[in-house]
Amino acid sequence: MDKNEIEVDIKVPNQTRYLSLIGRIGEDIAMELKRFDGDRDMLAYHINLVLTEAMVNAIKHANANDPDKMVHVYINITDQDLLIRVFDDGQGFDINSIPPPDFEQLEDRGRGIFIIKQLMDTVKYEQIKGGNMLEMTKCLRCCP
Repeated sequence: MDKNEIEVDIKVPNQTRYLSLIGRIGEDIAMELKRFDGDRDMLAYHINLVLTEAMVNAIKHANANDPDKMVHVYINITDQDLLIRVFDDGQGFDINSIPPPDFEQLEDRGRGIFIIKQLMDTVKYEQIKGGNMLEMTKCLRCCP
């Protein structure tokens, strides 16, 4: 690991009461990114939001609200990129088959993946050994 690299690896019980904890950790990391030239407050908000949305999907959909399961969150920050991985034990799904929300008739659900895709530079969801992984990246120092 590079001396300028930050790595956070967290496992929490599959319960929504941990959403704010994980979101705050993401915010705190963003606020410490001295190498990020953009709006750190906005980055912190975006990281909190994508972490919260990804966690809700893992808890409610993939892990079916099973309190005996765990949610695993991995965050890695280099000079160039922010990488977030959220692991779940569910059946998985095709992330590209999720339609955008109907903005004419907004419901209380169905916007999480859309929000994540809007705020992050790359998003992919894939089956891995023992479950699935949602991987989200944000370029911190991308050339225009």
